[in-house]
Order: sequence, then C-alpha cells, then structure tokens
Amino acid sequence: MTAIKHALQRDIFTPNDERLLSIVNVCKAGKKKRNCFLCATVTTERPVQVNVVKVKKSDKGDFYKRQTVWALRDLVVVDAKDAIKENPEFDLHFDKVYKWVASSSPEKNTFISCIWKLNQRYLRKKIDFINVSSQLLEESVPSGENQNVAGGDEEVVDEYQELNAREEQDIEIMMEGCEYAISNAEAFADKLSRELQVLDGANIQSIMASEKQVNILMKLLDEALKEVDQIEVKLSSYEEMLQSVKEQMDQISESNHLIHLSNTNNLKLLSEIEFLVNHMDLAKGHIKALQEGDLSSSRGIEACTNAADALLQCMNVALQPGHDMLHAVQQQQHRFSDLREHFARRLASHLESCLLSKGHDQSSTLAQHSAELTLPNHHPFHRDLLRYAKLMEWLKNTDYGKYEGLTKNYMDYLSRLYEREIKDFFEVAKIKMTGATKEGKKFATLPRKESAVKQETESLHGSSGKLTGSTSSLNKLSVQSSGNRRSQSSSLLDMGNMSTSDLDVADRTKFDKIFEQVLSELEPLCLSEQDFISKFFKLQQHLSLPGTAVGDAEEMDGGTLSKSHSAGGPQSISSENHMIRQMMIKIFRCVEPELNNLIALGDKIDSFNSLYMLVKMSHHVWTAQNVDPTSFLSTTLGNVLVTVKRNFDKCISNQIKQMEDVKISKKSKVGILPFVAEFEEFAALAESIFKNAERRGDLDKAYLKLIRGVFTNVEKVANESQKTPRDVVMMENFHHIFATLSRLKISCLEAEKKEAKQKYTDHLTSYVIYSLGQPLEKLNHFFEGVEARVAQGVREEEVSYQLAFNKQELRKVIKEYPGKEVKKGLDNLYKKVDKHLCEEENLLQVVWHLMQDEFIRQYKHFEGLIARCYPGSGITMEFTIQDILDYFSSIAQSH
Repeated sequence: MTAIKHALQRDIFTPNDERLLSIVNVCKAGKKKRNCFLCATVTTERPVQVNVVKVKKSDKGDFYKRQTVWALRDLVVVDAKDAIKENPEFDLHFDKVYKWVASSSPEKNTFISCIWKLNQRYLRKKIDFINVSSQLLEESVPSGENQNVAGGDEEVVDEYQELNAREEQDIEIMMEGCEYAISNAEAFADKLSRELQVLDGANIQSIMASEKQVNILMKLLDEALKEVDQIEVKLSSYEEMLQSVKEQMDQISESNHLIHLSNTNNLKLLSEIEFLVNHMDLAKGHIKALQEGDLSSSRGIEACTNAADALLQCMNVALQPGHDMLHAVQQQQHRFSDLREHFARRLASHLESCLLSKGHDQSSTLAQHSAELTLPNHHPFHRDLLRYAKLMEWLKNTDYGKYEGLTKNYMDYLSRLYEREIKDFFEVAKIKMTGATKEGKKFATLPRKESAVKQETESLHGSSGKLTGSTSSLNKLSVQSSGNRRSQSSSLLDMGNMSTSDLDVADRTKFDKIFEQVLSELEPLCLSEQDFISKFFKLQQHLSLPGTAVGDAEEMDGGTLSKSHSAGGPQSISSENHMIRQMMIKIFRCVEPELNNLIALGDKIDSFNSLYMLVKMSHHVWTAQNVDPTSFLSTTLGNVLVTVKRNFDKCISNQIKQMEDVKISKKSKVGILPFVAEFEEFAALAESIFKNAERRGDLDKAYLKLIRGVFTNVEKVANESQKTPRDVVMMENFHHIFATLSRLKISCLEAEKKEAKQKYTDHLTSYVIYSLGQPLEKLNHFFEGVEARVAQGVREEEVSYQLAFNKQELRKVIKEYPGKEVKKGLDNLYKKVDKHLCEEENLLQVVWHLMQDEFIRQYKHFEGLIARCYPGSGITMEFTIQDILDYFSSIAQSH
C-alpha cells in the first residue's frame, strides 16, 4: 500500500500541487469487485483545498487515472455502519449516497480518522459521523497550536510565514547600507546583533524616564473613580423614583387590557348571535308553506320550493365549534328536522297521488291509438311532473329514502303503463304486417325451396323469380346537436303494372315502412322518457353532443335548478348514468322481447325482410350511439341488431342450402337454374336496400358466399344433367350471371364477374366445337392421313404419289360432299342446337354464328392442304365460302 501511495503521489497529485494524506482500497457495494482507491488530499497552495478523490487503475496499461473528485465541504454524513464490530462497509453522503466496501477494516478506520481530522483543522463544519467508534474521533486541537495531521511536513508548512512587502523593502535598504551583507554574512549578522543590543538599551532608558508621568496618570484615575461613585449614587435614587412610576403604569396597562378584552369578547358574542339569528331563523311564511302550502298550483309549488330551499340552507349552515352545544341551537335544529320530515312526507304523498291521477288520465288515451301505428304522447304527463323537479332535487338531498321510494313507485307504474302501450302498439304492427295479399302470405309461409319448385313448375322463368322496375329508398336519419332527427319513408319508384314480382316488392316495401314506423315511434319515446328521468330525478347525463356541458344549470319553468349531491351519499356522473340505464331497463323491459318477436314475424313472412331490418336497425343503432353510446336505447337496439344480423346470416345460409338441394327435371331441358334467378332477385333487392347503408360490409360478405355457392352448384347441376349438354347448362347460366353482375355493377364481385365471363366463353367455344364436330367427316379423315404422312417425313408435294392419297382418291372423297348434302347436314345441326338452348338467354344466334366461323375455318384448312400437297391438280371443293355463308344465312332465316 506504501508503494501505491508513493506512486499515486508522484504520478497524479504532485503534478496538480496536491499532497496525499490518506488512502483506502475500496469497491462498490453490491456490484462486481472492481477495485479503486479513495484518496484524501490537500493543496499545497493557500487557501488550502481539501478533496476526496476516486482513483482507478486504467484498463489499457499499468497506470492510474483520476476519475471523480468531491470537495470535503460537500460531505454531509460519514456512516461507518457499525461502531462496535469490525465492518469494512461505509457510506459517504455527498450529493447522493455512495456505498463502499474497504479491503480491510483498519484501512477504513484510518481513512475515516483522517477525514475527521481534516474537517476539524480546515473546515470546522458540521459533518455527521455516525456508527463511528469514539476512539477514532480525537478531541479538537486549539486553534493557536499546530496540529500534526499528516506528519512533520505539515508542521513546516504551518510555521513558515511569508514576508510582506514592507518587510522585504526594509531588508533591502539595510543590505544596501552594508557592502559585505552578501559576501560576508557572519560579519553582517554580528553587526545586526550589536545594533539590536543598542536599541534594547535605549528602550529600557525610555521606560525608566516615563515613571513620573505614570504616577500622574494614576492620580487622575483615582479622581475619576470618585466621580463615578457619586454618579452611581444619583442614578440609584433616580431608579427608585422610576420604579414607583413603572408599577403605576403596569396597573393602568393591565386595567386597559381587561377593558379591551371585555369589549372584544362582547363584539365576538354579538357577532356569533347575529350569525345564528341570521342563518338559523326561518321566516313564518316559509314555515306555513312547508306545513300547509298548496302543491297542486304553480304559485303554491313555487312558494314550497322557496321554503324548502330556505329550510335546506338553515339546516346546512356551517356552525362554529361549540354552537351545537347551545340549547337554542339544538331546539332550532330539532324544529327544522321536524319541518323537513313533515314536508318530505307531504311531498312524497302528493307526488304518488299525482302519478296515480296522471296515470288514469293517460290510460284513457290508449283507445285512441289502438287502431293506429303510433304510441301515445307522454309530453303533458312529463310537463306536469317537471314542475316538481326542484322539489325532487330537494327530497334527494334531504331524505334519500323517500326519494328512492318515489323512484321505485315511478318505475313500477310506468313499466306497467308502457308494457300495455307497447304491446298494443306491436300488435297493431303485426296485424299491419300480416295484412298483405293472400298470395303473398301463401308464398311467405312456404319454405324457400318449395317456393322455388313452385315457380319452376308454373313457369320456367316466371315473373316471381325476378325483381323488376322497383327500388327501395331507405330512411335517412341525421342527428343534430339538439338531438332532433328526421326520417324519410321508403317508397316504390314504379307501381304501374302490378305483376307477381311487383306484388312481392309492394309487400316488402310495406313491411319496410311498418318496421321503420315502429323504430321511429320507439326512438323518441325512449329518448323523451330518458330525458324526463334525468331532469325529474336530477340524474346528470354525460352526453357527447356539441354545445352541451355536463353539470351546467338547467332552466325549467322560469327557475334555475341548483346542483348538489345526494345527502345519502355523493354519486358520480358515471354512477348516475348507470342508475338512469337501470331505470330505463325496468320501465321498458318489454321493448327488446317485442322487437325480437316482430323481427321473427318479419323473417317468417319473407326471409328477404331481414335485409330491410338489417339496414334500418343498423342506421338507428348508429344514430343512437352518436347521441349516447351507453344509453338504454343504444344498448337495446344493439342487442336487437345482433338478432337481425343472425337472421340475415340464416337467410344467406338457407339460400345456399336451397342451391345444394335443387333438383332438375330429367325430361325437359334445364335452362336458367332457379337459384341463379333467385340470386339475381336477391342482388337487385339488396342493391336497392343497401345503397349508402352503414352495413355494406355484411352484404359484401354475403355476396361472396352466395356467388361461390351459385358457381359450385351450377357446375354440380351441369354434371348431373342428362337432357341438356353440360356445356349448354354452364354456358347459359354463367352468361346470365355475367349479365346480372354487369348490370348491377357490384364492386366486390368484379373478380367473380370476370370468372363468370371466362366460364361462359370457354363452355360456349367447347359446345360449338363439340356440336359442330366434323361436318365433312370422310374428307377430314383423308386429310388427317395426309398430315400424318407429312409428319412422318414425306414432302408435301410428294404426298399425291402415295397410293392411298393420290388425286383420284381425293376427287372421290370430295364428290361425296356436294353443296346440297352439306346444307342438309347444317339444317339438322341447327335444329339440334335449337332444341338444346333455352329462349330466355337468346344465345342461339350467337352459337350459330360461331359455328359458321368454325366451319369456314375448317374449309380454309382443307383448301390450304390441297394447294400445298396437290399443286397444279385443279382439284377444288364442290362448294365455296360464299355458298357456306348462304347456307348458314338461309337456315337461320327459315327458322
């Protein structure tokens, strides 16, 4: 350790004019054992600076470097951890706590002792040494003595005193007066010694000459002491006189203090009495209103409201400590409690009677709405009860039990009233829905599969399989800041010639109107009731509408409703919103079941009604969520929307199942499959319903499921068809699908539209080639043999020398196909194609034209082979291309 200390002094501290006094080998507590040194140093220049330096050995060589320096004046606490047991751990508190572990306890103790001595010598500041043995802490040395902190070198530094400028100047003058002051220092010192002795003798003689003056000075001092004694006697007499005056003034001051204290107490007492009288005195008019006030008239309600507010203010006055112990205050509080209990009972009883009387008046109007699809208007009922809104707030703040009782009675009564009204309302709606045409009812009760078979047996492409000339415009709801909404009922664009399909459209549109009317009646009813509950029972609603601020004062009947929390316990806005929802659920408990029953009826009447219901319900849910996403209306309509979505998915699944279960006749040609026509009907209806709808994504998913089902089952039916060729079934149905998708322009089915077109084109070409076959069969076989010889290596111009393919054989084959025979074969082919194709798609001329092109292609191929293999022979066909065109044209015109 001594070698390290010398090395550190030489390499680190000497260049910086510092001296190393103590060193300890340490490492950080709780971390890897990476050793370093803590050094206590002082500067050699004055003023002396004392530092604690952290020195670390370099990673790239055998030398040390200074890492961190702390000034000793910044040290606050030295914690040795244990004053009794040997413990190498200690903490130094600078700007933060540094925890160290020394290599040994003696090194730690030596370092801490050095820190203590440096603090005593240079700083003398309050550094707390805790958990340090008292043996280590030495007594502070008096400032006049030298202290040995770091050995003999430190004493030398303290004894040395630098000459000031005056002293240096005197020495220079003295040395200049002596020529040998530098060359002969001993002679110069002897001279100075002799001069010093002369000066000492002069000083002694001067002291002895001043003895007389000292005696004179002593006499003067004695006389001064006598004068001082006389003055002290006079001062004592004056002090005795002032003491009596002081006692009298103290008595006067104490008397004045008591008078002032008495006045202060009287003023405070008067202030307290005035406070109690002003804040706990209820006017006689208010007392009379609370006891006998008329709660049925507007004037009486206003008087009772003012009296109730005054009573509440008197009861809620903030009394000072000790006021409640006064007998008069206790009597007044008891009187106020009696008045509150009496008025609360009277108010609760009156409001219950109001509910009953208003209920009888309201039930009398039910008969007026029994035949109409409208719900009774409760605005008069609400308006009359809202006059008591401020009194309900008072009851909520003063007697929460009676407030809860009124709330429960209101919910019980209103739930029964609304249950009767809503059930009657939905019965009327069901009657109007089922009041469609008998034919429509008959088809509505049939399963979709049986309906499809019935349509096929009656007519292969009856009008009931299509939706023509009609659309449905959906209700458009726009929610404004005030919560108002407007609706546009759906309408038919064309109700001219009423075919069976038109009747279906009319029934569905009628259902759409009725369903929209039901939702349009329920929505304002629920919103109105929720708004009334919030205002009447003083439950704040947290709405996210622009221009509304939750918690603002509301104006009602010319008065301003004050805000306060329930005396039974403060309720947050979220808990009050929850209470509103619970009241709405209790009051309108029959709404969701009735809506589900109505939806089930509509789905039973016609499964396509689920499309109308999905769009309408989605729009109303979106509207309700914009108003308040947590409201009863939003939650209820959201639950019903789930049911509607399930019915919609079920409708799609049923249509796919009907496709899979379809059966075709073995005796008649297939034509357009029923489920292809039904897909056209569904798509046309859905596009008219879902135009600009929020749930367009659900329809797109349904389209993809349906179109894949249509594609799969068309191929299945085509493979099973016995009467009609497979290519014809595929060609006609995919042509119909392609035409439908092109007309409706359904963006999500663009890929399927291209696929349908490709399948139609492929099967059309396949059917043309298969049906046309080889109209010149023998001639085709002859030229196949010619092509085979050429493929074997025979040159084309040498083929005519082959025995089986010479010119005579060619002429013989050509003579077997005169123009008359060719035309007869083409006529039979036309009749065969006409028998295969259906009239609805009108593809006969398309197929016939392609057959003409294919026949001409074969004719040109044969002529090319004759020209190459039999050059100069002059052999030609019995008919020309123009003859072929005439044959095809005349056959088409004749049929």
